[in-house]
Amino acid sequence: MNLMYKFRLYPNKRQIKILEEHFELCRQTYNWLLLHCRETYKKSKKNPTQFNMQNLLVPFKIQRNELNQIYSQVLQNVAKRIKNAYKGFYARRKAGLKAGLPRFKKYGRYKSLTYPQFGFKIDGNKLKLSKIGNIRIKQHREIQGKIKTLTVKRTASGRWFACFSCIVEDRHVEKSFKEVGIDVGLESFAVLSDGTTIENPRYYRKEKQRLARLQRRLSRKKKGSRNRNKARVKVARLHEKIRNKRLNFLHKASRQIADKYETVYVEDLIISNMMRNHRLAKSISDASWNKFTQMITYKESQSGRRIIKVNPRNTSQICSQCGELVEKTLSERIHECPHCGVVLDGDLNASRNILKIGKEFAEFTPVGEETTIQPKSAEQVSSMNQEIHVLRHG
Repeated sequence: MNLMYKFRLYPNKRQIKILEEHFELCRQTYNWLLLHCRETYKKSKKNPTQFNMQNLLVPFKIQRNELNQIYSQVLQNVAKRIKNAYKGFYARRKAGLKAGLPRFKKYGRYKSLTYPQFGFKIDGNKLKLSKIGNIRIKQHREIQGKIKTLTVKRTASGRWFACFSCIVEDRHVEKSFKEVGIDVGLESFAVLSDGTTIENPRYYRKEKQRLARLQRRLSRKKKGSRNRNKARVKVARLHEKIRNKRLNFLHKASRQIADKYETVYVEDLIISNMMRNHRLAKSISDASWNKFTQMITYKESQSGRRIIKVNPRNTSQICSQCGELVEKTLSERIHECPHCGVVLDGDLNASRNILKIGKEFAEFTPVGEETTIQPKSAEQVSSMNQEIHVLRHG
């Protein structure tokens, strides 16, 4: 399994200047190679391979001696990024999605360097980078597995990070034989079929007024001025703060679920379609359901466990007790079945339906993999190291 380790970097002024120069040279190289790709396609109706683009770097470095300041494999990675950009373009077009050709990068839009194999080394509290120097690094935990690549990046707020992509072995944990269905929502972030509730923290909503105030200040600054850049950094840092809080919460919640349950059943939601509802889009983005599911998926897979996605159609309308259809609106939070008389929270009813549907097909799903299953009837039944207890039992 591939895992990413992210550590904060503290380069000095000289190192920041060198890194920014490397960013600009890589950006110019990216645009030059992209132009070559477009001209080649016009002539031969074929795109050059990554190997061909890397070969072009040799005469290009002769023309521009300043490119010799950059580690060779970092420069070669620029060609790989263009190849991946075209690969994504053709994949989206084949899938019938909106797709645009790779675009030229404007000044300041190239914000990372990637060392694919060599050219870096951690020595104590220093990160040695070829042709850059020793940068102070805050390594808050040990890196496990084999390091494959290193990416040095700068965020919009001006902070620097080192991201190590590593291949790690699966964790061996004792089987719990527990299964759970999870229904995500906005009133409560998630409700589990065993009655556990995860409250919705609403990090964006809590900072909404402060963010709006900083954005108004930014809009009044003159474009290109130093004051505008200072205001922009303040906005970016608040966005980062909200994002970091959300990721911290999601990591802790997903870790507790992955450690406790052998099999997890979740709804296979098409969140992009749900975001079209402009009354709910902001709250759905703030909840970040897709990121939550991704975290559970890799943490379950790492332990040899599994996550199974269930078709969400009518999971909130069907009675989990008797199986009869009980239609409700979004505003109705309590499930009251006129057929069997059961009364319970609507989200709890949905999570029990997810568990029930998932268990019917669980035996067909290989361990350590995720899949999407359909309800049994032909007519689909639609729609880290830190410790904290974010789960509340009810």
